[in-house]
Amino acid sequence: MVEVCSFRGWRFDVAQVGDLSDVVTPPYDVIDSKQQDALFKKHPCNFIRLELNREEPGDATPETKYERAAGFWKHWRLDGIMRQEPEDAIYVYSQEFEWEGQKHVRSGFLARVRLEEFGTGNIFPHEQTLTGPKADRLNLIRATKANLSPIFGLYPDESGSVQQILDDTCLTLTPSIATDHLGVIHRTWVVTDHNVISRVKAGLRDLPVFIADGHHRYETALNYRRELQASGKLNDDMGAPNFVMMMLVGMQDPGLQILPTHRLVSGLPDITADQLQECLATCCEVERLGTGDQAARDAWDLIEIDGGQNVFAFGTAADNNWLLARVTDTSSMAHLASEHSETWQSLGVSLLHKLLLEDLIFKKFGGDPKFQYVHRVDETTAALKARSHQLACLVAPATIDDVSEIAAARETMPPKSTYFYPKLLSGLVVNSLT
Repeated sequence: MVEVCSFRGWRFDVAQVGDLSDVVTPPYDVIDSKQQDALFKKHPCNFIRLELNREEPGDATPETKYERAAGFWKHWRLDGIMRQEPEDAIYVYSQEFEWEGQKHVRSGFLARVRLEEFGTGNIFPHEQTLTGPKADRLNLIRATKANLSPIFGLYPDESGSVQQILDDTCLTLTPSIATDHLGVIHRTWVVTDHNVISRVKAGLRDLPVFIADGHHRYETALNYRRELQASGKLNDDMGAPNFVMMMLVGMQDPGLQILPTHRLVSGLPDITADQLQECLATCCEVERLGTGDQAARDAWDLIEIDGGQNVFAFGTAADNNWLLARVTDTSSMAHLASEHSETWQSLGVSLLHKLLLEDLIFKKFGGDPKFQYVHRVDETTAALKARSHQLACLVAPATIDDVSEIAAARETMPPKSTYFYPKLLSGLVVNSLT
């Protein structure tokens, strides 16, 4: 049983900070140093000071930046820059965005969810995590004692009934609005009606939750709880560190988009389309599509129209040609990925890396392959023109069904299998753990 709870969140007081757009920030893991600097300059209360504080000259230790973040968090509350909700609430959150010329709206709500150890309950991860980001986030949660940004969770809701309860309620409420640097419009509504909250909690009680984004933050919340329990500082089962802030979105929400993550490969010798076609022909039907930007766009259109996980496109910088490759023989995946399920083996990213790249292309052409990951077709064509990479690979994203099936089997997806767009903003709501 997944336990969903309302909470008294902390939010910016726009009477003090002005436009909410000036003080919110993307999550830490998509911010580079240039954007970090820009956010520091944008507003003296920009949430970057909590979400991703930076080292400054004169810092005594690398941990000083976390202490500085905790200082901002403390003083913003004392000075009324951030104010706590006067009563328990859940926060309806919608994101209006455009991708490839089409407009979408993704809707969900922010709540506290009781932490469950992976493998023991109904909260399922789908990605592997890395030690470095978890150490960073643990230092931050120790210092601030707060969930600064939400986990992104998905739940099955074919009829959309849970979200509809909230949407109907929000018709009479006024949202807070922020627009991010990508033009995405973020709206939040505060719902305090106890009857509505009870209906939402009941609607999710028997449903699984699949973590779409925020695996490092979820595992950090687990690690923080273990620390408190081990030190005797968390003896109350209802204590705040037993929960984590999560955005919950129905898996059938029409605005739920998983974007492709295409691969750019450098460190290879120059490969022509003829050479690549001969290499791929051992397990693929290969079609020449032509040269240049239009061929790349045609290739992606064909992949999208097909809708399968076994169709790929390859661009070669040596002659700026594009090939469409349909894998027709996947039998070798049984030994190339023997430790994984058939579902995992049939994913597009699995076939691309295990079969086409590692077992065929890299073995034949050698080199020292290195990857860059991009989401738009024009990013791949630009890389080929610049000759910064020798090979571009277009691959279909995993589907929601793929995510739920693999996660429910307690298996993790290959790296860079999913990219849920847009990212959830940090700074809209904070969940205190004290």
